[in-house]
Amino acid sequence: MHRFRSICCALACLLYAAFPAAAPAPWPQKPIRMVVAAPVGSSVDIAARIIAEALKPVLGQPVIIDNKPAAGGTIGAAEVARAAPDGYTLYLGFNGPLANAPALYTKLSYHPQRDFAPIILTTEQPNLLAVNAEVPAKNLAELIALAKARPGKLNYASVGNGSVSHLGMELLKREAGIDITHIPFNGGPPAVEAVIGGEVQVIFAAPSNLISHIKTGKLRAIAVTSSKRYPFMPTVPTIAESRIPGLEKFEAIAWNALLAPKNTPPEIIARLNKATDKVLAKADVRKRLSSVGMYALGGTPEALATWMEAETNKWGEIIRTTGAQVD
Repeated sequence: MHRFRSICCALACLLYAAFPAAAPAPWPQKPIRMVVAAPVGSSVDIAARIIAEALKPVLGQPVIIDNKPAAGGTIGAAEVARAAPDGYTLYLGFNGPLANAPALYTKLSYHPQRDFAPIILTTEQPNLLAVNAEVPAKNLAELIALAKARPGKLNYASVGNGSVSHLGMELLKREAGIDITHIPFNGGPPAVEAVIGGEVQVIFAAPSNLISHIKTGKLRAIAVTSSKRYPFMPTVPTIAESRIPGLEKFEAIAWNALLAPKNTPPEIIARLNKATDKVLAKADVRKRLSSVGMYALGGTPEALATWMEAETNKWGEIIRTTGAQVD
């Protein structure tokens, strides 16, 4: 009996060796959730939906958008940082939660460079400085003069704490020596509505949120935050063009990037990078993004990691020198 069992065991081992375990099913096998650090209708959300739609035929699975705008996108970032690193939960964020948050939040539950696997830079655009149509300022010099004449009386809306629309204005305030009160909102749409309604007088936000209201006369464009004029609004000067001391080299660009939880398998990161880079290079995707004022980017995960580190250092220093705080 003992010999019989030994023979059976030997045969079983031979059969196991002859028929190795089946390889794991190729990724992806189910829909992918993309957590977006902004509300529906915001520039980040628009970019996410354009990219998600284009990724479906490339990956063979739908990419489902899950908007998480609260706390400047940091709540959504923290959720993704804790998610299973299996390639089925991604994060599309912007400067705020991905570069600026560590210097603004004393109890941040994640670290952008430590807890995520970078995939790719997706889009960028300048911010636009605009005012309610009833504000008498027609240009930056007049807006600064008005703010100096009414210290602390004007309010400005941002799309959230830690965003470039928040920190860009704090930098402008410091260099121009003005006092304007910050009113943060969860994304561009509610911030814009507050300015149109007169609750807030000034706004720094993505052009895609503002252009239609500028065309109807509800808002007035003052300046763009890029170093060169914005091709989609070529008559609007840059802040640097004002030649106001301290603002000669002003630049504050809003960017978006796609990331996954740390320890996501390298082969999945590589597949996502290749797929997203491919769709960002497609003419129809670039056209759709440019129609709402965004430039398609792309590149490697390593390039994104380098970019995030540089932006974290740059804006961390600005946060410290301006005294910007989370309200």
